[in-house]
Amino acid sequence: MARAGNSLISHGRVAENRRARHDYSIEETIEAGLILVGTEVKSLRTGRANIADSYAGPKSGELYLYNAYIPDWTQAVKAFAHEPRQPRKLLVHRREARRLISAINKDGMTLVPLYLYFNDRGFAKVQLGLAKGRKAHDKRQAIKEREWNRDKARVLRDKG
Repeated sequence: MARAGNSLISHGRVAENRRARHDYSIEETIEAGLILVGTEVKSLRTGRANIADSYAGPKSGELYLYNAYIPDWTQAVKAFAHEPRQPRKLLVHRREARRLISAINKDGMTLVPLYLYFNDRGFAKVQLGLAKGRKAHDKRQAIKEREWNRDKARVLRDKG
């Protein structure tokens, strides 16, 4: 756990994928654990991870997080250092993993990480979104709806 004055993250968000909700239409969210080595956890606690270009996919019947960047921990001995972009196994129930893999294969959906965080018990978790990719016109429509709702709320607030 982090002490007062220490810059380590003991719980809360470490990394967020802001482009995911813009590029994809999120149908469902899933929480999954991560299998990490010690230097990865220590590096995550410094808060410098990046999941912007990452995705989750199947490998031999299990789910893995690909292309997530967890930088090297600077104080680690080179023998214990980890690869920054190595695939990391996701911890989900077997039935849920089968359901997600079938959704990826059959329905043309993808699993995108929305954010990476430490829960209250200090475990590293990733919030995944089962998503469909948006076309350019869908993105424009979503922007129009968001702006319309914002303008509508502004008018109602100013009147009342």
